[in-house]
Amino acid sequence: MAFTTPTYIIFLAVVFGFYWTVRRRAWQNGVLLLSSYLFYLTWDARFGALLLATGVLDYVVGLGLGRVRRPAVRRMLLIVSLAGDLGALAFFKYFNFFSESFRQFAQSIGWQTDPVLVKVLMPLGISFYTFKSVSYTIDVYRGQIEPTRNLIAYLTYVAFFPQIMAGPIDRSGNLLRQLLAARQFSYPLAVDGCRQMLWGFFKKMVLADNLFPIVDRVFATLTVSTGPSLALALLLFAFQIYCDFSAYSDLAIGAGKLLGFESVRNFAYPYFSTSPAEFWRRWHMSLMNWFRDYVYFPLAGKSASRIRRGAALLATFLLSGLWHGPSWNFVIWGGINGAAVLPSMFQRRKKQIAGKERRILVSPKDLLKMLSTFAFFCLTLVFFRAATLSDAILILKRLFAEALHVRVYRSSLGILHPFNGYPLEKWQLALLLAALVSVEWVQRKYEHPLTLDAWPRSARWLAYTGIISLVLYFGTYIVQEFYYFRF
Repeated sequence: MAFTTPTYIIFLAVVFGFYWTVRRRAWQNGVLLLSSYLFYLTWDARFGALLLATGVLDYVVGLGLGRVRRPAVRRMLLIVSLAGDLGALAFFKYFNFFSESFRQFAQSIGWQTDPVLVKVLMPLGISFYTFKSVSYTIDVYRGQIEPTRNLIAYLTYVAFFPQIMAGPIDRSGNLLRQLLAARQFSYPLAVDGCRQMLWGFFKKMVLADNLFPIVDRVFATLTVSTGPSLALALLLFAFQIYCDFSAYSDLAIGAGKLLGFESVRNFAYPYFSTSPAEFWRRWHMSLMNWFRDYVYFPLAGKSASRIRRGAALLATFLLSGLWHGPSWNFVIWGGINGAAVLPSMFQRRKKQIAGKERRILVSPKDLLKMLSTFAFFCLTLVFFRAATLSDAILILKRLFAEALHVRVYRSSLGILHPFNGYPLEKWQLALLLAALVSVEWVQRKYEHPLTLDAWPRSARWLAYTGIISLVLYFGTYIVQEFYYFRF
């Protein structure tokens, strides 16, 4: 039941109707819980039991942590929770990766091994709902939140259908708190949710899904792709992954607003960042904040040592890279970005200039920094997008070896028409991408660009109608899976 299908729209409308028809909080949470499990089971019915089991485990552990005061017993309860959550994640997502990595290491030192490999499918959303569960038990253990006795509310928090597949990773201090509170329908919040979802449909259906076949074809034919073609494909992949993932966040957050919930923000226009450190404060914010609170701070401790804090930062980025998938490519990608952020630890944080987010024109200095940061991120995407480490090395060789071959650049534009019947002309694709950047730049002080409350009503509806028309005319109707579902 993909977010961009009529089936999901009908499903959301039915849930919306039942949810607001019942007035009691307990019944509302019951509607959400049943809807969330129904939604998840339409994707993968085999792992519904795993989702329920991990949810019940952490609920019981939370109750235990609330009653027990002995430190040793509390630590044991936390270990049980972490072993259950992270153990399931490690088994389904990383078991074969570590087994194969051990075999390769053993062969390099002359050992002959035959590691056990398990043919299992990774449960959809496990990387996201596991982190929600882990954050709950750790927060209860630390005494930062009180454990809930409401099983329905907790299971709904873990399985909340707009977020379960790819976030945002909305922690208990926000989402569970709202599930435990009484809710009333808010028309302004619901309208804003519809606006945010509309922007998500535009980014996903018009841009991300139309960029997918271009990028996919280039990376599927690495042996014959030129350096300039690969460079253009990386540029387009940067837009594809941003439009795809931020669109999912918009659709998830927007659906939450329709149901009366305010989720954490996940993207804050990261391509307008002037440094790698700023970029990672704006990109996938719920994940990076999770790693900051549960990995970086414990590793760095209260020490003022820059060496320890630097090591903690690199370890955090390496783990965040591994979180994206069982591949050394992701580990390298995380390490490169961590190394790029590291210098910021030795610099003083500059004060934000008042009104900077309202300026239409960007200064030449800031523009150069933005372009440099964006170019660096595109280059790191070689390791993110390549299927293997050898493919990533081949791409880098092609990029730098053919960078000065001017005659190849014009022919590389042929990748913009990957097959007969491709719906966009080259100029149309360029114009749509330019429109995306321009609109988001002008509206960057808002959570999403369709926050148009200050506009006259006629202008607002003209803008909404225009975006709806673009989605209907240029949007793809072949359901393309969201990119982060694979993580």
